[in-house]
Amino acid sequence: MNAGQFLTIFISSVFIYNVILSRFLGLCPFMAISKETKPALAMSLAVTFVITASSMITWLIYRFLLLPFGLAYLRTVSFILVIAAFVQFVELVIRKVSPALFRFFGIYLTLITTNCAVLGVAVLNIDMFFADGRAVAGSFYYSIFQGICTGLGFSLAMLLMSGIRERLDLCDVPKTVKEIPLAFIIASIMSLSFLGFNGFKF
Repeated sequence: MNAGQFLTIFISSVFIYNVILSRFLGLCPFMAISKETKPALAMSLAVTFVITASSMITWLIYRFLLLPFGLAYLRTVSFILVIAAFVQFVELVIRKVSPALFRFFGIYLTLITTNCAVLGVAVLNIDMFFADGRAVAGSFYYSIFQGICTGLGFSLAMLLMSGIRERLDLCDVPKTVKEIPLAFIIASIMSLSFLGFNGFKF
């Protein structure tokens, strides 16, 4: 392990290959929950927790269960089961702590189970930090850190989007582009701006 690798993971996950604005994963909650900052922040924290926890557990399952028994072909199925279990846990916690927030999320909280961003990070960790059927040195810590950084990138995109949409509520927006059409326009411009990070060399 070295600090340079952690820095590379941070910059790549948050800016260069932002899970929403560059990889285009997890767009459902991005469009639906980003109308206000508070729900966007809550959803970001929930997704970050699920991504980080699933990154840790899926690495352990792949390293100590799937690889030794030649079951690597069950990777996707097992990863989805792990993600679903964590989403259920998050759902129970939010329902207990804040029923109003739980009602606001509605179906979108349950849809974290099928959020391709969560599964995408788990699969990406395996592809990046395993070589020739063996774990790269420090890959467990790299996987967890990449999960955290991807969650930060997700949160950054959600908060930027919610801030813009809240400001636009105070503007006189034509009805033809209000709500979802305008959200797609904003998301496109944000995505184009993040493409500028592809020129980073480090």
